Amino acid sequence: MEIIYLESIDSTHKFLEREIKNKKLNPPIAVVANKQTSGVGSRGNRWISLDGNLFLSFALKNNFLPKDLPLASASIYFAMIMKETLFNMGSSVWIKWPNDFYINDKKIGGVITKKFKNIILCSIGVNLNRAPEGFGKLDINIDKKIILKEFFTILQLTPSWKEIFRKFQIEFHKSGGFSFHSGKIKYFIQNAILNPDGSITLNGKRIYNLR
Repeated sequence: MEIIYLESIDSTHKFLEREIKNKKLNPPIAVVANKQTSGVGSRGNRWISLDGNLFLSFALKNNFLPKDLPLASASIYFAMIMKETLFNMGSSVWIKWPNDFYINDKKIGGVITKKFKNIILCSIGVNLNRAPEGFGKLDINIDKKIILKEFFTILQLTPSWKEIFRKFQIEFHKSGGFSFHSGKIKYFIQNAILNPDGSITLNGKRIYNLR
């Protein structure tokens, strides 16, 4: 995986999407920035990007992904690989359904994915050193280049969705204390059934993400 390191950019996600659409970059390719001025968060929100944290975007062709991966749950897949990377280095990080990194009860980052043509674009943000008010940061001190090396090593092994989902299933109960709104309805994750494709069923409704 080629990795482009940038000092500052509006958003690694926006940058990589632009460069691929303009045919200036081709997957597999990754971009990492030390500073973002307009980071992209889940549900179209702006991600507050404090300098020095991990801002990563990468693009892969779909044929690189495991054949059993439900593309609608790609965020869970990539989040769990990053979680395993950090866990192997001594972190107690866990994933709140479907794609947020938590230390105890504080969010420290998240994952978003976007699909276009035969390409999937994934962006991962993690508060390594600093966190905005109300958020947390990683509980270990580790250089981002070491994280990236291990993350892409695991990713290139192409673990199956079945293997990743089995690990995600074990800690899904930790999401039980959280809720979210869909339209005017408030849903409590503790009442959800986790489905084999990564979606949840709540009140008879199948939900794949919080958008």
